[in-house]
Amino acid sequence: MSHSIQIEGTDVSFECDATQSVLDAALRAGIELPYSCRKGVCGNCAGNVVAGETAPVEGVPMHNESCLLGQVLLCGCAPASTMVIRPTSWKRLDPSAIKRFTAKVYCHDVAAPDVSVIRLRLPTGQRAKFQAGQYLRVLLEDGSSRCYSMANPPQESDGVTLHVRHVEGGVFSAQLGTLKQGDTLQIELPFGHVALAPDDLRPIVLVAGGTGFAPVRSILEDMARRRVQRDITLIWGARDASGIYQPAAVEKWRKQWPTMRYVPALSGVTAADFPGAFSGRADAALAATCTDLTGHVVHCCGSPPMVTAVREAAIDAGLDPADFHADVFVPGPVTSIQ
Repeated sequence: MSHSIQIEGTDVSFECDATQSVLDAALRAGIELPYSCRKGVCGNCAGNVVAGETAPVEGVPMHNESCLLGQVLLCGCAPASTMVIRPTSWKRLDPSAIKRFTAKVYCHDVAAPDVSVIRLRLPTGQRAKFQAGQYLRVLLEDGSSRCYSMANPPQESDGVTLHVRHVEGGVFSAQLGTLKQGDTLQIELPFGHVALAPDDLRPIVLVAGGTGFAPVRSILEDMARRRVQRDITLIWGARDASGIYQPAAVEKWRKQWPTMRYVPALSGVTAADFPGAFSGRADAALAATCTDLTGHVVHCCGSPPMVTAVREAAIDAGLDPADFHADVFVPGPVTSIQ
């Protein structure tokens, strides 16, 4: 059984099966609502149900700490009746925007003991269109897929660069040891709703945990290419110095933006072991170095616990919750929205 879902204040509506999330139904209907993880973690899809009844989607929460009063996670609720929703934003999708490519491995480097940097080239003459901060899906032979953020800026459209953490027992991680130049991967992109407005020049704080640095790198490289001038703070959290696996990129940005503030936050070592680093987690580094976030924008990329902790620290420092944007790295397979 399906129900009609309408966006408040518009004539836009779509059908949603009673076992399907409102978010997935919207995407299938060519309507993009804010989203990232689609697993009830990031909170990007939080919106209001103005009228109608909802039911939970199996295995996905309907609420988390990012929801404001009256909001639900649209990836975690299905319709139990006709509904009217009020998402924080929406737009029509170009049905041809998502492309599938057979990409060839151009370079595979081990950047840290548990991180591979994989550069993929697209077939000659083909280009990937995406926004800084979006992600792709690697399609695996068993029919499942894994999501990774593009680390390169959109201006480098003849290929993509991925930062892949080695996960014990992971299906794609098991392939990394044999992945070599010339091998091919099936990829599909772009996915994810990037809430950062390109014309927003308010002070921005970018917080990355581990390979959460990948989308942050794409965002900063894009800003550098466009010669954006704004106050920038980068906090990169890791357990030890090996987790700060691309320091040269940071130094390049600091030359372009001399006032840029950079805080490596190392939870497993003391400041004496890594001069200039903050000894502690990324959320503690944010609380210590950004005491007043009124009028700022915060973009956080990393694991669910890390993003939750950073969100709490940011709001405690005066950030408007609407100005906290998250890209949550949730391991495991994802389902198709096509």
